[in-house]
Order: sequence, then C-alpha cells, then structure tokens
Amino acid sequence: MANLMDRFPAIEDLERRAKRRLPHFSWEYLASGTGDESAMHRNRSALLDVELLPQLMKGVIEPDTRTTLFGVEHAAPIGVAPFGMSGLIWPGADQALARTARARGFPHVLSTVATTTPEDVGPLAGDMGWFQLYPPREDALRSDLLDRVEGAAYRTLVITADVPKGSRRERQRKAHIRVPPKITPRLMWQSFTHPAWSMAMVRNGIPRFRTIERYIDGASLTAVAGFVGASLGGSLSFDYVAEVRARWTGNIVVKGILDPADARRSIDVGADAVWVSNHGGRQLEASPAAISCLPAIATEIGDEVPVLFDSGVRSGADVARAISLGADFVFAGRPFYFGLGALGADGAGHAYEILYDGLLNVMHQTGCVRPAELRERTG
Repeated sequence: MANLMDRFPAIEDLERRAKRRLPHFSWEYLASGTGDESAMHRNRSALLDVELLPQLMKGVIEPDTRTTLFGVEHAAPIGVAPFGMSGLIWPGADQALARTARARGFPHVLSTVATTTPEDVGPLAGDMGWFQLYPPREDALRSDLLDRVEGAAYRTLVITADVPKGSRRERQRKAHIRVPPKITPRLMWQSFTHPAWSMAMVRNGIPRFRTIERYIDGASLTAVAGFVGASLGGSLSFDYVAEVRARWTGNIVVKGILDPADARRSIDVGADAVWVSNHGGRQLEASPAAISCLPAIATEIGDEVPVLFDSGVRSGADVARAISLGADFVFAGRPFYFGLGALGADGAGHAYEILYDGLLNVMHQTGCVRPAELRERTG
C-alpha cells in the first residue's frame, strides 16, 4: 500500500492512469458532463474556493473519523455514489466496489441501471449496501423491484430526484456511446488496444441492465434499453416519495436536492436523509455548484435528518470542505472509478485510502478531533 501511495498519492494520479487504460468510449462515459460541462467544472472550482482556518498548538491530537449513519458505524464519512452502466466503465465494477466497501466499512450505493443485480451485489456489500432507485412508472414494477431489493438485504433506499429527463451529453454522443453498446469496428479497436479492460470484459460479459432485463422475457439488449427509457424516471413527485415511504420499511434518502424548499418537502413526506447533489454535473449545465447550495440546505434542515453530499469531490480536503459547510456524510463517484480504471479491482480501496488519509491530514492541520468540528474552521 505504501508503494501505491508513493506512485498514486492523489485521485488525479489515478485519473491520468485510468484515461490511458480505459477505451476511449469508456473514458468519455466516465469523465464527461452534460452540455458545455460548465456545471461539472463549477463543482470543482467552487469546492476549491472553500477555505479552512487552522486552529493550532493543541498538542497531540488523534482525529477520530468514525461516523454512524442509520445505525451503522463507518470508518469515515465517505461513501461510493451510484453510477449507472458501471460495467461499461470497468467490467465487474460493482462487485469490486461492494467487496471493498464491506472490507473497509463504507457505503456502496448500487444503481438501478448498474450492470449487475441487487441479488448478486447485496450479499457482497453486507450492511454497507444501499440501493439507488430510478422510480418505475408502473406500480407493479416498483413493488416487485422493492421486494427484490429488500430480499437482497438492502435497508437504505436512495431515490434519485434530479433526472426528470435524460440529459444532453454531447461529449458522449461524439464518442459514439450507445446503450446498449453497439459493436462497431471503432469500438472493437478501442477495446483491443486496451487489454486490461478487454480481459475484464471477457470475465464479466458485455454490460447489460441485468436488474431490469428480467421484466422483458427474451428481449434484445436494445429492447431492454428502450424499456429502461420508457419505464424508469420522469414520474417522480413528492406524492410518489410518500407512496414509497408507505411501502418501504427501511431508510429513504432523496438524492439530487439543491433547493432548501425541496429538502424541506422531502422530509415532510418521509425522507430520512437529504442528499445534496447536481448529479456530478451530468444533468443540467446551468445548475449551481452543489457545494454552493449545501449551506442553505443544512441550515434549513438543522439536525432533523442527516445531510449527504456529492459532486466534484476529488480529495480528502474536499470531503472536509463539504463537512465544514454542513454535510454529515460525503460521497464520491468518479474517484472510485478512476481507481478501478487505473488499478483494477484493487483500485477502489486505494481511492478510498487517498480520500481517508487526506481527511485525516486536514483534521490534524486544522486541530479537529471529530469531523463535525470542521464546521468551526470555515474561513
């Protein structure tokens, strides 16, 4: 591990290596935003503008990052955000992430449109597994999906609110990314010239919406993709969340909130936590940076329910910045996939170590024993 940290001490180091090891179409799917990508870049610049004021000469301190969320203790307030079509980025991604999450003690959120099923991933993640729901429009489909998720021992459900419609991802279109992947000479060449990714694909198979495909007997990958577009999302409302609340006995998190009024209404209809996010800059190019919206939402909610955060996180310092502005727990998506792309299955653990070690260092530098004390260090 020490040698890995010497070679790849920052998430950006993993990012550079992942870009070399992943086929172009896979890299573009992972790294791109929507539109002119201004929201994605705004996430980063706004995070970098958050300053923390050191409080010094406290003698020896031993920071304790342990954080309890929904009754489960985690080693640090750091988790893996959901990523759709995860196997297109790195084949077997969710299995590797779930195993690492269970071993290291951090939450792993499996997407409805991941390339494996909750039945396969849930046992690997154990009590670190969460499930992200793109709301099915049909009650029967929703009920069956929730039964499956519950049967796979998931106890936390993340309802994604910020995808009322698929976004315009021009960069992905230029890369000829299709769901499902269309086998073309261009794609075959990009795969052939990236052998680590190709071997992982051979072991895990072509990416498919495995959670959803059982609802279309004998359908082609194209038909399954069409079914996903026609049957998931676009119907979410606060009444819908209330209906899920009446059905789901575990925890409910509403993800993609930027407006304090939406945060308040989410709690009113039964949310157990609110997740501040702009989908990593992948939905609305004109959206504000998620970190800019965090303080007002944290003020609105107070201590009623936990406030979760993602969008633009690339370091332990970013985790500290989000906590300083009111987040109770911080999630990252791309950093973990950079790790997988750079180092294979072992890369997820190294990405976590970078974020964890960085958070510890910031707490030492600012004189904080507990993460919540970072809220007293905003400059």
